[in-house]
Amino acid sequence: MLGRHKIIPRVSPNKTWEGFIGGFVTTTVCAGWLAPLLTPLSMKQGLIAGVIIAGGGFIGDVVISSVKRDLRIKDSSQLIPGHGGVLDRMDSLLYTAPLFFHYTCFLCY
Repeated sequence: MLGRHKIIPRVSPNKTWEGFIGGFVTTTVCAGWLAPLLTPLSMKQGLIAGVIIAGGGFIGDVVISSVKRDLRIKDSSQLIPGHGGVLDRMDSLLYTAPLFFHYTCFLCY
């Protein structure tokens, strides 16, 4: 309904600026709110972590989509039918997990 402005149409035609901004804001707010409850981070540090996670997740998704497009692979596996396979479920995590780990290590140690 809101997504009309494509962000990277050649790599991932279904991604829009509206979706990116909505996901970015939602991730950042949720991270700020949940950080004091689930991590040793304060709310402010959680908001920064949310920005890192949202940005890294988007970059991870686009990079894996680009690699799959270059290799002409639609789905990386049939383990999860209709979802692009395991890589499409893990692409954002492959980038965000190390970023979050190093961010928390930098702050807490």
